[in-house]
Amino acid sequence: MLSKKYFIKTFGCQMNISDSERIAGILEKNKFKPTSEITKADLVVFNTCGIRQMAEDRAYGQIHNLRKNNPKIKIVLTGCLANREDVRKKLKNKVDIFCEIKNIETIIETLGFSVCHYLDIVPKYSLAHSVLVPIMTGCNNFCSYCVVPYARGREISRPATKIITEIKNLIKNGCKEITLLGQNVNSYNYKKIVFPELLQKIEKIPGNFWIRFISSHPKDFSSELIETIAKSKKICEQIHLPIQSGSNKILATMNRKYTAEHYLDLIKKIRIAFKKYKTDIPCSITSDIIVGFPGETKKDFLKTATLMKKAQYDLVYFGQFSPRPGTVAYKMKDNVSKGEKSQRENTLNEILKKTALSNNQKYLGKTLEVLIDSKKNGLYFGRTRSGKNVKIISTRKNLIGQFAKVKIIKANIWNLEGKTIK
Repeated sequence: MLSKKYFIKTFGCQMNISDSERIAGILEKNKFKPTSEITKADLVVFNTCGIRQMAEDRAYGQIHNLRKNNPKIKIVLTGCLANREDVRKKLKNKVDIFCEIKNIETIIETLGFSVCHYLDIVPKYSLAHSVLVPIMTGCNNFCSYCVVPYARGREISRPATKIITEIKNLIKNGCKEITLLGQNVNSYNYKKIVFPELLQKIEKIPGNFWIRFISSHPKDFSSELIETIAKSKKICEQIHLPIQSGSNKILATMNRKYTAEHYLDLIKKIRIAFKKYKTDIPCSITSDIIVGFPGETKKDFLKTATLMKKAQYDLVYFGQFSPRPGTVAYKMKDNVSKGEKSQRENTLNEILKKTALSNNQKYLGKTLEVLIDSKKNGLYFGRTRSGKNVKIISTRKNLIGQFAKVKIIKANIWNLEGKTIK
């Protein structure tokens, strides 16, 4: 019989972090207690990510040697890798339960707990002041490089009433920031309540709190959504809008269902709307880009570089293409060398540094509301509504988890510096 100690190792995105919080919630409801040392756990859950080979390799490395130190340990593998036949074959003698996250009830049932849908589980939130709230899961888009539709299944939206109830309870308990999660949040649709309407309902919840959301698909980013965000008092001035490539040829091969021209037009509409309704607050635009996708020529790459200059991003998450088993792109010839991928990523990063610094300099001298996340070596660290990291000088105490007024005194490439004011 298990002695009730568990350890969860999470790889990948914020959606995986949220899933792990729900797994922790059901375990603790059933008398399990967390341990910070994986070797002392009786139950270890690996919540995996298959988007990049590096994360996959890290999971293998930890799983392979775990049972050597504790032969009685029970190992569960969930997330993106759980349903891949090659993974199951490789780890068949090392993992006790393979379970896709969409079937997390299987883990619960196997361990002898009462069964419920995992989105209905009360999570064990990692932070009290900043919480991830999934509003939907799965994806219908089938981008040629992406494992999500195979790992999570088709899109399923949570009932709006359950989302609202969860958020109301969080705000009552002092939460200051709600991040709505989904593989494609702006395709949320439950009984004819679509994403802009859901945002409007959350906006009406009493309390002083921020609303964020990730991730959005450009093909579903409607004019109604832009208007809703721009008019809102609680939705933060930060929009994550993945482009992936600036080449229409590559976008078509990726099955992204939009063009570079359409994307740049969206950016223009967003900035116009923000200038109309929020003249004093810059809008931060962030993105994802894959370099070295199969068939990406130097001409295609230069189109991405040109688009980056036009978009004037605040931050971009770059990823070098790595073929993922089960996807359409896995069968394509990976014809861009690793060295060339690294060089292209470095070139794009240099463009980003210039636009990021230029955007950050617009904050100099401004006094901003900042949510304080941590304190280290006498300095506080927090984030603005537009998602800027801020290093803060302050003599005030007990600011973690609270809003503070901060005057920005220095702008760097990746962060801002400031001091609190009364």
